[in-house]
Amino acid sequence: MKIMQWRTSGALLSTTMLLGIVADAHPQELAQNLRGFKDPNQGLHIAKQGMFFVGGQYYTSSIDGLKYMSGQMYVEYQIPEVVTHPYPIVMIHGAAQTGSNFIATPDGQPGWAQFFVANGYAVYIADQVGRGRSVYSLEQYNSFGPPLDVLSRQKNWSLQQEYKLFPRGYMHTQWPGTGREGDPFFDQYYASQVQYNRNGVWTQTVAQAAGAALLDRIGPAIIVTHSQSGTFGFLIADKRPDLVKGVVTVEGGGTPRGYTAVGAPNWFEDAPVTGGASWGITNVPITYDPPVTDPGQLTYVREEKAEGPDVQCWVQGSPARQLPNLKRVPQLLVVGEASSAASTNRCVSRYLTQAGVTNTWVDLGTVGIHGNGHMMMLEKNELEIAAFMAGWLQDNVEKGIKAPATR
Repeated sequence: MKIMQWRTSGALLSTTMLLGIVADAHPQELAQNLRGFKDPNQGLHIAKQGMFFVGGQYYTSSIDGLKYMSGQMYVEYQIPEVVTHPYPIVMIHGAAQTGSNFIATPDGQPGWAQFFVANGYAVYIADQVGRGRSVYSLEQYNSFGPPLDVLSRQKNWSLQQEYKLFPRGYMHTQWPGTGREGDPFFDQYYASQVQYNRNGVWTQTVAQAAGAALLDRIGPAIIVTHSQSGTFGFLIADKRPDLVKGVVTVEGGGTPRGYTAVGAPNWFEDAPVTGGASWGITNVPITYDPPVTDPGQLTYVREEKAEGPDVQCWVQGSPARQLPNLKRVPQLLVVGEASSAASTNRCVSRYLTQAGVTNTWVDLGTVGIHGNGHMMMLEKNELEIAAFMAGWLQDNVEKGIKAPATR
């Protein structure tokens, strides 16, 4: 595991840029440090945009005997006039969300998708299978539930500094507006929340299949995941290691045991065994060496001493089995300074390291990006975070590789 140190020289030398006022949004309170990258508020030059579906198969309904389709995933894309990077970015949202997370923020700022397009990347944004514009088949998909209620969102994501559930929640400063029901920005955010399937095995199985189908269509790419979809990046890379050129996992990824936030003084408790990832970092099979045919073959122990703050991680018993396919893919794990993941997500990195997967784990506060919670792509400094990720990709994935002349 590497702890990221930000470059202070070269192509990404820090540059302060003031974002303009976005229509229907408040004036920017703080100049954004985009580290030499282009500000998407200054305009996008798009050569092509559109949408398509990948995956899916027909089934015969037991209700009316007619044929329908399930398992398909909606993907929209934007390709800039000048592609300056060798691999496109694929963005996959988390639980109760859709791909709209990456298109704009609740207060009207351009999203991560616009940032990467403005800086020469082709961008593909997915709606998870059974979510958003990927049709939901109740007959095929079965279990689903409503999004988290307003109070849960406020406690965990928009007002966590007030509820004091996490050790660093008091550092949360980047949520736009008051973060409360009735605030126009919070209402915009909550209007975007959707029902979703809560069966982790089903969700990860269909995501892996659809993600592989997407890469089979568009070719090599970089995958950016968030929260619940963090396991998807690992699974797609495991299935298509030659096509996944990098994985950026934002506040996501599984661990053998989960953690429940309980507030001071202990902050976290181990979740029930059933709340963990049965295959270590996923809930469905992933390739190990020596091979694993049943998750019961994996054994776990708790660290005697926490490597990072606040929690003692559950890791493999010795000797640790390796994850050979993930070893081939550069991995960046990012957490917000004020998020609960700042105290727990290092366990994902620890598990990868033990399994032979080199990865870079970054608490954004340690690289000068402060005040972020779980939904960092919707917060006031989200473009600065995108610039940080882009810099890491240039250094660790793209270095020495030429972009295609056209895409």
